[in-house]
Amino acid sequence: MREIVLDTETTGLDPLRGDRLVEVGCVEIFNRIPTGQNFHVYINPERDMPVEAFNVHGLSAEFLSDKPLFAHVVDDFLAFIGDAPLVIHNASFDIGFINAELSRLGRPPLTFERVVDTLAMARRRHPGASNRLDDLMARYGIDGSRRTKHGALLDSELLADVYAELAGGRQTALGLTVVEAAAESTVEGLEPIVLVRPVPLAPRLSEAETAAHAAFVRTLGDAAIWNDYAVTQKADQAN
Repeated sequence: MREIVLDTETTGLDPLRGDRLVEVGCVEIFNRIPTGQNFHVYINPERDMPVEAFNVHGLSAEFLSDKPLFAHVVDDFLAFIGDAPLVIHNASFDIGFINAELSRLGRPPLTFERVVDTLAMARRRHPGASNRLDDLMARYGIDGSRRTKHGALLDSELLADVYAELAGGRQTALGLTVVEAAAESTVEGLEPIVLVRPVPLAPRLSEAETAAHAAFVRTLGDAAIWNDYAVTQKADQAN
């Protein structure tokens, strides 16, 4: 299943009081494995950068002054996420900011029905523990040494690893497939795999053990399923 791990950086904590998006990072995953397809953009917020926010992500107003407006990247952003589920840590924060930007442009909001909130997942799995992204990375042994400051794309990449662990680890399913012994190899120069053992394994039961088992089966009466098996075995040996 295709999902999008998403993170944002902003000028503050409240879009209703004039705070704006300054960075959006998205990582595409398929069956919880990153595909290598990402979306990343810095955004000109058209306002100053409070020192508290700068200390978190290190993005200055001067750095962002020549970056595109959200209106100039919204179509690419919406095309990238499509209708895939959105995996977000503390989703109400990021969705609130994205929807505020969409509202300014008269675009429909993103709905919470498509959101997977990893903070809620972590709280269910680790009740009473601190479940910040840093704490979860430490708990699952995920290397966060690159994370000297918050960054939307880097945090999305790290969250993708955390999400895989929260959802049960990288090996999400074990499938057993029957392979035809006569199937031809699709790789030129390779012999097809033969699944039939060329020399049967030697029996591990002694003749005395085999005789004792046969004697026991005879005590079970004619309806015992082992009698049918013994008849089949004798027929096979005769052939």
